[in-house]
Amino acid sequence: MAKNRIFNIADLPLEVAILLIAGLMMLITGILLFPVSTGALPYYENGLYGLLLFIFALQIVTLGKTPFGDMSRSKPLIVIGVIIAAIGIVTCFIPDLLSQIPRILLFICFAPGGFLLLLQMFLSQEKLRTWVKYGGIFKHLIVGCGAVYVLSILIGLLILVQSMLTTAMTAVVGLIFGVAIIYLALVLRKIYLTYPEAENTNPGTVELSTDKMMLLITGVFMLLLGILLIPVNLSQLPFSGNAQLGLLMVIFAIQMLASGSTPIGPFPRNWLMIIFGLLFAALGIISSIIPGILVKPLTILIGLLNIIGGCITLVKTLLPRLKKPPKSGGQVPPILHKLFATQLILGFLSILFGSSMLVSHLLPGLIVGVVLFANGCVLMYLMSILLTLDKMISQKAKMSDASS
Repeated sequence: MAKNRIFNIADLPLEVAILLIAGLMMLITGILLFPVSTGALPYYENGLYGLLLFIFALQIVTLGKTPFGDMSRSKPLIVIGVIIAAIGIVTCFIPDLLSQIPRILLFICFAPGGFLLLLQMFLSQEKLRTWVKYGGIFKHLIVGCGAVYVLSILIGLLILVQSMLTTAMTAVVGLIFGVAIIYLALVLRKIYLTYPEAENTNPGTVELSTDKMMLLITGVFMLLLGILLIPVNLSQLPFSGNAQLGLLMVIFAIQMLASGSTPIGPFPRNWLMIIFGLLFAALGIISSIIPGILVKPLTILIGLLNIIGGCITLVKTLLPRLKKPPKSGGQVPPILHKLFATQLILGFLSILFGSSMLVSHLLPGLIVGVVLFANGCVLMYLMSILLTLDKMISQKAKMSDASS
């Protein structure tokens, strides 16, 4: 029975998936800070700060959930989320480039944000008073939200004033915070399964699916990485390769948890995929925080995934055309030609990037930067094509409904 359950489709809402990764991040950080406090392990603070900012940005972009409360998903909010994601990405890659900006941003997100959320919970008619009235699982929601909000304030203060607690005590707070976030995630999952209307009550005006949002975030990641690698290869900037690999693994993990999408193609979003997603997230978090520890295995893993994924993309794109040549009488819409070309280019770029990771000095560093920048541009272009196709499909559906 247990073997069969692992292949069942996972009923895991997106908000719960992101919270699980955030909780896992704090748990792993708390565990790792104990050997860090004794000097047994090195510690890359910017990696943690960048990851935290990236998670905040992801909640804003995909769910409209900000550190200060839920908002309608509008274009300005998406832009703000993408900017925060970009700051998080740069913070991970380039040590101390942004100076105190990441720390101040995180303090604002955690401390004033946590305080405002706590205040909203007590004052809003739809929250504490209603939850008390319902009882049952909602009592757990009160405990979970209260614990996360109070601990958020404490974490914000610790980020701003690092000398407030010893490293070992900070590790304990991180562990407790991680447990609280995971507890809240599990409570929310049960509530969303029991009351589906409670999930995504305010989708907003931006009609972008989770897949397209992740495409946008991945495109921003590739663009920034490609741009930053140019001054890095000219020895004008330092670079954290371990955090680059770690953040990429976390992006893979979020895609796997959100939709079952992997670097080698889509798979059913079952519990086995969720387990692999959490494993990828754990490896990425460790790599981002502890320099050097997982660089070699993750380089090989990501290189192989990119090569295999690129080859599969090329086969899936070319095989249908080789099997069924286009009919002379039929006219293929130009948008489909663009989609075909875009997928081909993405496949080739993925193989090129993966090969450069597996074979050192295969490509000069500057060329790798250009490849990644081009990959980001093509991903953005692919998103625009998919949006155009969605509009065409919806217009056709409306026309057919009108005619019937």
